[in-house]
Amino acid sequence: MKIKIYTVGGTIDKVYFDRKSKFEVGEPKIGEILQEANVSFEYEISSVLYKDSLSMTDQDRQMIFDTIASDKHSFIVITHGTDTMIQTAQKLKTIPGKVIVLTGAMEPARFKSSDASFNIGCAVAAVQTLTPGVYIAMNGRIFDPDRVRKNPDKNWFEIIKE
Repeated sequence: MKIKIYTVGGTIDKVYFDRKSKFEVGEPKIGEILQEANVSFEYEISSVLYKDSLSMTDQDRQMIFDTIASDKHSFIVITHGTDTMIQTAQKLKTIPGKVIVLTGAMEPARFKSSDASFNIGCAVAAVQTLTPGVYIAMNGRIFDPDRVRKNPDKNWFEIIKE
């Protein structure tokens, strides 16, 4: 089983620039994280975008959709910004025959206190065990994109209660 990993930007890949006093999306960190974890599965990493998810447009989501839909791999992990990860996951739901797991981080992967490594580990485990469909892996849980929301006050994702 080979896992295809796509990066589209977001906090997980942000870099802090002191002179500018702001964050910008930098090079993806997932390859370094997987290498440090000494994983034993095959994977391939490609970048689609380098954007903060709040800056993503419908055209960006369509580009992500087209890229994933045309990919030959059945097991896909996407690193994405947390603010609009749910919208992208919902857009991808009509792609058949693939297990697609989106994940991200509340703090940049470059920070020691980041949740990035943990979330990536959860996403990688999830993509190998779930049935075809689209999922979100955040905060140690796997969510259905139609039944989840980001709670900025608690800084986590949670199930939407009906």
